[in-house]
Amino acid sequence: MASSEGFLTEEQREMLKIASQNAEVMSSLSLSSSPKSPGPRSPRPKSPGQNSSVLSEHHHVKAPGGGHSAMVGGVAVRHVRRSHSGKLIRVKKDGAGGKGTWGKLLDTDGESFIDRNDPNYDSGEEPYELVGSTVSDPLDEYKKAVVSLVEEYFTTGDVEVAASDLRELGSSEYHPYFIKRLVSMAMDRHDKEKEMASVLLSALYADVIMAAQISQGFFMLLESADDLALDILDAVDVLALFIARAVVDDILPPAFITRASKMLPESSKGFQVLQTAEKSYLSAPHHAELVERRWGGSTHLSVDEVKKKIADLLREYVESGDTSEACRCIRQLGVSFFHHEVVKRALVLAMEIRTAEPLILRLLKEAADEGLISSSQMVKGFTRLAESLDDLALDIPSARKMFQSVVPKAISEGWLDASFVKSSGKDGEKSEVKDEKLMLYKKEVVTIIHEYFLSDDIPELIRSLVDLGMPEYNSIFLKKLITLAMDRKNREKEMASVLLSALHIEIFSTDDIVNGFVMLLESAEDTALDILDASNELAFFLARAVIDDVLAPLNLDEIASILPPKSSGSETVCMARTLTAARHAGERILRCWGGGTGWAVEDAKDKIQKLLEEYESGGVVSEACQCIRDLAMPFFNHEVVKKALVMAMEKKNDRMLELLQECFSEGLITINQMTKGFNRIKDGLDDLALDIPNANDKFKFYVEHAREHGWLLPSFA
Repeated sequence: MASSEGFLTEEQREMLKIASQNAEVMSSLSLSSSPKSPGPRSPRPKSPGQNSSVLSEHHHVKAPGGGHSAMVGGVAVRHVRRSHSGKLIRVKKDGAGGKGTWGKLLDTDGESFIDRNDPNYDSGEEPYELVGSTVSDPLDEYKKAVVSLVEEYFTTGDVEVAASDLRELGSSEYHPYFIKRLVSMAMDRHDKEKEMASVLLSALYADVIMAAQISQGFFMLLESADDLALDILDAVDVLALFIARAVVDDILPPAFITRASKMLPESSKGFQVLQTAEKSYLSAPHHAELVERRWGGSTHLSVDEVKKKIADLLREYVESGDTSEACRCIRQLGVSFFHHEVVKRALVLAMEIRTAEPLILRLLKEAADEGLISSSQMVKGFTRLAESLDDLALDIPSARKMFQSVVPKAISEGWLDASFVKSSGKDGEKSEVKDEKLMLYKKEVVTIIHEYFLSDDIPELIRSLVDLGMPEYNSIFLKKLITLAMDRKNREKEMASVLLSALHIEIFSTDDIVNGFVMLLESAEDTALDILDASNELAFFLARAVIDDVLAPLNLDEIASILPPKSSGSETVCMARTLTAARHAGERILRCWGGGTGWAVEDAKDKIQKLLEEYESGGVVSEACQCIRDLAMPFFNHEVVKKALVMAMEKKNDRMLELLQECFSEGLITINQMTKGFNRIKDGLDDLALDIPNANDKFKFYVEHAREHGWLLPSFA
């Protein structure tokens, strides 16, 4: 029997040899007794393929000789056997069977089997068995991992962790599926998740996911829009808004809408999505601001709205007593960093409605046991209530007594950390000495800032600060300004940024600005108690200060070095760095609050350049002064001085000095602005000298001219 590898054993080779010899003997006997054979038997030369033909028949291949088998009585030899009696017997094909025959070549008696107990047993002779196994699809595995990643991101909101997890997941060729899954999951959720999805896509663009993959992912969403519409009623409008947002965020080219429209049937939902995105969103006036603010997200959820929702759910809980439903509502708010408000309001409600105390304590215990309200949030809620007990006791006389009874109970049941008692004891023992001068200053600047928000009069505010005569508190003014602006609308935030630019030029030093931001970041956690998204708002104020040249990028490193590592303030500085390093950062940050009052800096620079070019080419001084006045950016007139001096150097035309003289004489450009402009030229003189060889000589001439006409402060070196 042949082995499983297709080779013959020694025993089989011996049997083959004997069979071949017997076949030759039988063949010669058959030929010698043939009726058509010659009379006298004479030796005949053996055909070259005769022996081989026998073997070849047994192996079902053509004989090497290629000729036909010899015919005996019109019957092929291989189908004829002669018995011992001399009769011709037709036998089975291939020589098997028949009485008195040898049987089929290589046949053995009985069926062979493998005995595993045989000393010569070879496992290689075992027949192969096919074992079934499940073949996993890499795409299916990727999709499952992506769902988990997106769910975690919606819970934590950590963009950096999500980006890192996506990198570690690998399979970058499947990133279009990630985009499809992220957007489709966000479409079926609240505005907060939709905003988070858009922010994540902008963060991943070019760094983790390529532009072509973004386009491919959104096209897959368009193709599946009909299916999405079955589960999400407003799928067309929501997906259109996602596409418009991607265009506004510069992660999708505007041409994507045109190209995709040609590839989709006009009757499809995907085509309707593109039409809605183009006509309803991208064609509207100020569409960028509208699209970016459409979902609002957690960044723009007002404190009052959250407080109202918390109060409503607590009162509903007191009426129903359903703890699980109350926990679900708290979780649905999605403001885990504001749960201290839940704790405080719940305890106040228990004081107001004494019969509700057992229910309230049960809810707080359940929320703590589930991990819904963290230990730090619980302690912070109790701390805030302890600080307001004096005021609370005016309306609820038993408030202090009840609070003192609840604290030990909460600690003994394990849902309030014992550190609360120690910290509150220390705070009670502290006696803070208040500086009357500082308190007076704070009171005055609050009034000044409120007046500025009403009047938008920067010169008047600067005069008021100068009249106060307390420049050592400039950093405190900055802290108060931004804190008040963060709790107001976008208009006031824009006004605060514009004011910072003016103050930096007129009366504030860079150290004042840096110290003010340090104070803000150090108290960020306290600010977050009243302003939900204080960290993000502060990051935008920092980034805006860099874009407006109030702070240099290196100042961010200086601020970070002062703050404790891994603090919320350090994270805010890191976020500001990310904002300033993003694509089109200048334009996006300048428009982050809708533009508010004032021109964008880049627009102003462009207008200044054009008006100076027109004046240089033969314009009238009075018209140029009017154009500068129309800019309505007196705090930015140092840019006029700088560009005018550079143009005078390039054109070798001192006519610009006449314009500066006229502006100074009219009071259009102040001595501070003039000095600031000259200082900026001095700082960039080395770079200017590369393009204008005589820049140094020209600048010395301009400085002498300015001093003669009183343009510069005595402090100018």
